[in-house]
Amino acid sequence: MSSPIAALADGFRSPLLDGIPPAELSLILSGATQRRFLADTVVISQGQPAAALFLLTKGRARYFYITSDGRKLLLPWIMPGELFGGMTILSAPASYLVSTEMLKDSQALAWDRGTIRRLVLRYPRLLENALSIASEYFNWYLATHAAVTADTARQRLAQTVINLARGIGRNVCGGLELEVTNEDLAYASSMTLFTVSRLLREWHRQGALVKTRGKLLLRASETLL
Repeated sequence: MSSPIAALADGFRSPLLDGIPPAELSLILSGATQRRFLADTVVISQGQPAAALFLLTKGRARYFYITSDGRKLLLPWIMPGELFGGMTILSAPASYLVSTEMLKDSQALAWDRGTIRRLVLRYPRLLENALSIASEYFNWYLATHAAVTADTARQRLAQTVINLARGIGRNVCGGLELEVTNEDLAYASSMTLFTVSRLLREWHRQGALVKTRGKLLLRASETLL
């Protein structure tokens, strides 16, 4: 298995590592171990002690939350460069708030709690970056809550499709293609599967997108809005 430093391809960027000088970055990465996960693996589970911090380097993952009545709520996707298990950084022992599952075969760097605590105390920029990431998640929550209370179903789904296309879409002939199911879109937009299917059919007829099983091709985002 390659070293944590070698695991970062040329051009790899992560908000967690922004602004850290090369010498310090080398020491931070040397404290990590490289992990590989198969698709559909649940890496961390809500309620378990936060024992490790992970930085995704390849693949794709997703947060999810299990409600008290057993429903699975899908939360944001995790792309290469993003972290999960952030509760591990806290000074007081804590538990994971949400679970994380792999959507594809993936790789990640992992720091155990003792190691990452020593690193954030030694390198304050690392802690500042982690706080900035936490702030971004709070902003996402606020935007989601505002959309649920103020926007129409059409507006929520349109914004979800556009944001996902920008985040995980890939350029292909005819538009941006992303791997997403109707169920994913329903959870992410806080609406019923029936409403999602109805709006996707309407946009398909208008030529704004093409929806096939497990995939969506976005052709004209302006039409959605």
